[in-house]
Amino acid sequence: MSITLTENAGKHIQQQLAKMKQGTVLRIGIKKSGCSGNSYVIDYTEDTQINDQIFESQNIKVAIASDVLSFLVGSEVDLVKDGLNNTLKISNPNADNTCGCGDSFSVKEKVIEHN
Repeated sequence: MSITLTENAGKHIQQQLAKMKQGTVLRIGIKKSGCSGNSYVIDYTEDTQINDQIFESQNIKVAIASDVLSFLVGSEVDLVKDGLNNTLKISNPNADNTCGCGDSFSVKEKVIEHN
């Protein structure tokens, strides 16, 4: 499996999906941003794209576009509580560097091949 969700993240995501009454898939992506080069994009959607790889963890479908999958292989999504705030945090073994605020990252300079 490429991406795993912790039990706490799974419960939180299921609650968010139930509140929204729309969206059945957690989409994780990457965009060019921040001082380290990339940032994560997490969204809820009902639609998957033709180039998506679909994984299931904690009974939740996770969609990742094929072109960014190699950057996320082996990552884990957890729920982090900070006071009254809950945030989904991605622990990415491919991240080589993160910025001071933790909002952006760069990846190791290696090519990960996958089927």
